[in-house]
Amino acid sequence: MRAIVLDDAELNNLLMLEALRPVVDCRPESFTRPADALAFAAAHTDEIGVVLTDYEMPGMDGLAVIRALRALPGFAHVPIVMVTSFDQRALRRSALEAGATDFVNKPCDPVEIRARVTNLLALRRAHKAEQAHAARLAQEVAAAVALVEAREREIVTVLMRAAEHRDTDTGDHVARVANYTNLIAEALGLPLEQCRLISLASTMHDVGKIAIPDAILLKPGPLTSEERREMERHAERGARILANSSSDVVRLAAEIAVSHHERWDGEGYPNGLSGTDIPLPGRIVAVADVFDALTSDRPYKRAWTLEATHAFLQREAGAHFDPAVVEAFLSRWDAVADLVGQAVSRAA
Repeated sequence: MRAIVLDDAELNNLLMLEALRPVVDCRPESFTRPADALAFAAAHTDEIGVVLTDYEMPGMDGLAVIRALRALPGFAHVPIVMVTSFDQRALRRSALEAGATDFVNKPCDPVEIRARVTNLLALRRAHKAEQAHAARLAQEVAAAVALVEAREREIVTVLMRAAEHRDTDTGDHVARVANYTNLIAEALGLPLEQCRLISLASTMHDVGKIAIPDAILLKPGPLTSEERREMERHAERGARILANSSSDVVRLAAEIAVSHHERWDGEGYPNGLSGTDIPLPGRIVAVADVFDALTSDRPYKRAWTLEATHAFLQREAGAHFDPAVVEAFLSRWDAVADLVGQAVSRAA
């Protein structure tokens, strides 16, 4: 490992280099100008095992050098030794506050220098080994998390394949809802990981429809009152299908499944929740789900225009929908329009 030796007197540097010569795995580099030593430190941070700096130097004293070194990226744990002829308590305190690790008094004893530098290099090697171990652990954790996420996506895919067998529109619909959900979550300022989870979980919002009879699910015209009540049961059935999972995303999907048809004014189903009693993910997916339903062709209706849908969302903010969620969605309107255009192009 490299050792930086800094003293404005060349003779002192030569004496220090000679003292360090027997130290195993130590390649000392001497400097008489602080600026040169700092530049070298910045360029070789990972290789440096210890710094020995004089205190009394023209232009920039040892305290300023220590502060400058500690400000360098990756230099927080490199041992720094203050070499000085002063033995003042105040100076030592200031050096410790600046970031000094140890002190050596002038004139230097070569045996003492070698012993201290040997110990500090061992400390530096141990810290670097600990950092490498922590990095390996972080990689292993990241790999494990990626595996869990891959399994979660697989669960979602399997569930959605099952749903697609019942409702030919489900696959495209859930993909679009996931995109709109992600836009809203981002516009609300939610953390990126939370945005990802809500978006992924939203793809299972209608999984309960696999328990709805074909005669109702695939009916091309308006539903009767009894058929409507049966269709509305998909929210609770979806929650039951997804219940009791150890997966964060599946638990979130269960919450969305049971809450995405609740209304801000309390007139929704299945539990008649209102306002912020409705979980935020459910409020987000409610807007994304209705928007996609309105802007898509269905057997019983033509797609609404973007202008008409925009006006509808504004009217229903504070009634059907959380006003803050609607505002967030409309704030990303250009991106929404692009997604709608892409969907139309794929369908053509």
